[in-house]
Amino acid sequence: MALYRGIPTLGAELSGWRAGLRYIAGLDEVGRGPMAGPVVAAALVLDPETPAPWWSDLRDSKALTARRRAELSDRLRATAAYGVGSASHSEIDTLGLVPATRQAMLRALAVLPLRPDLLLIDAMTLPESDAEQRAIVHGDAVCLSIAAASIVAKVERDQLMAAYDEQYPEYGFARHRGYVTNEHLRALEEHGPCPIHRRSFAPVRAYLQRHER
Repeated sequence: MALYRGIPTLGAELSGWRAGLRYIAGLDEVGRGPMAGPVVAAALVLDPETPAPWWSDLRDSKALTARRRAELSDRLRATAAYGVGSASHSEIDTLGLVPATRQAMLRALAVLPLRPDLLLIDAMTLPESDAEQRAIVHGDAVCLSIAAASIVAKVERDQLMAAYDEQYPEYGFARHRGYVTNEHLRALEEHGPCPIHRRSFAPVRAYLQRHER
C-alpha cells in the first residue's frame, strides 16, 4: 500500500475545541499487517493550552525514522495524556483482525487517564463506545492527534517485537517486526510457526496445511 504523505494539522481538533469540547483523543493502531505478534493501539490527547513547537514534526509513524519516532514518542508520553492497549495474536485469530483492532483501541481508551469528549479515529469507528467519534480517512497523515497516537503505538509495538526477538531469535522479529518479508517467510519455512504467529494469516495457514499429518 502506498504511503499517503499528508501533513497532519489540528483542523479536526480546532473544530472540536471551538465547539466547547475539552478533551479530544486521537486513536490509531499499528500491526494489522504482520503475520506475527499483537496489534497495538494508542489513544492520545493533546493539550491546546500547552502547544509545543515540536508538534510540527509529528507525522504518520511510517513517514518517520525509527530514531525520530522514539524521540517524539518520549516527548508525547511526557507531555500528553495517553493510553496504550493491545490485542494478542490469538485474539486476532479468534475474533478476526478488525474486531481485535477495535478491542485494542477500547483497551487504550480504558487506561487513558481522562474521559475524552470526542474520538478522532483513523479510518474506523468504535460501535462499542458511546463517546462522540469521527472516522478520518488517512487520519494518521492528516490529523495531528491521530499522527501522535500512531507514533506512540508504533514505538510500543516495535519494543514488544524486539522483546519477542530475544525469545525467538531465529525469526528476525527485531528487523521485520513480524511483517511478511522474504527473510520472515524463509524462517517460517525452516522453523515452522512459533507461539506468536497468527495462524489465521495466509502464509502461516498455508504452512500448517502443507505440514498436516
